Amino acid sequence: MGTTTEIREARDWQGRLLDCSGCERLAELAQGRCRLGHACAHDRYARRIDRFFRWNPHLAKEYLGHPYFETRAVAAKYVEVFHLPRLIADPDETVRQSVAQRLPLRSRHLRALGRDPHREVRIRVAERLELRDLAAMIGDPDYYVRQIVARRLPATMLVRMLHDPDREVRKVVARRVGAEWLHTMARDPELDVRLEAIRRMDDGQLKHYREDSDWRVRYEVASRLDPAELGPMRADSDAAVRELVEQRLAGARGADVLPEAC
Repeated sequence: MGTTTEIREARDWQGRLLDCSGCERLAELAQGRCRLGHACAHDRYARRIDRFFRWNPHLAKEYLGHPYFETRAVAAKYVEVFHLPRLIADPDETVRQSVAQRLPLRSRHLRALGRDPHREVRIRVAERLELRDLAAMIGDPDYYVRQIVARRLPATMLVRMLHDPDREVRKVVARRVGAEWLHTMARDPELDVRLEAIRRMDDGQLKHYREDSDWRVRYEVASRLDPAELGPMRADSDAAVRELVEQRLAGARGADVLPEAC
């Protein structure tokens, strides 16, 4: 329940002091379903607006045209879903985000929001779209939206994202794309992407990267390659790689010398 100060200083979205005497919700006030400074559709604070609609979800549809965007956004959380399409063109992205979080997955309106001008709306859409519709967002202009797409798409469809312009997106692709495409990712200009691909390779693939230009790739290769394939790396140009190779070769030789049975 709001404190005396909160009640006395409760204000609407335009900064005006709230006064219940002229409110259209006097019936709810009388029934204890709203409370100044605690649960009010006209308060400027979203948590108080949310509390009002949580107590009175049946009233949410009456506020979808309210001038305050927070009121519309919160009302969209509680209104029946068939009212949501009227808000997909709302001028405020917070409202459209709220709509994107609730529209049915197969709704054409949800797919339409995948082209919304605001990235936060498209992020919500990318997190929810059915996989069959998600491919339409592969070319989204925002890197984070594409990261979500790369995390959710079936691995067989990630070929279309092998050369995404953003390094972080390509790292996600390298972690998930089919093994037959790892060689492509291992030739990426960014070290982080190459390493993601190298870490997934088997011995047959790894041996092709014993001479990679970056010592960190060669170190990863040396740490996992079958010892029988490590010989050429004993002369590696990097001391850390050479040391690792010798350690692994020594370990392999030691494993071949079994103690005699007592």
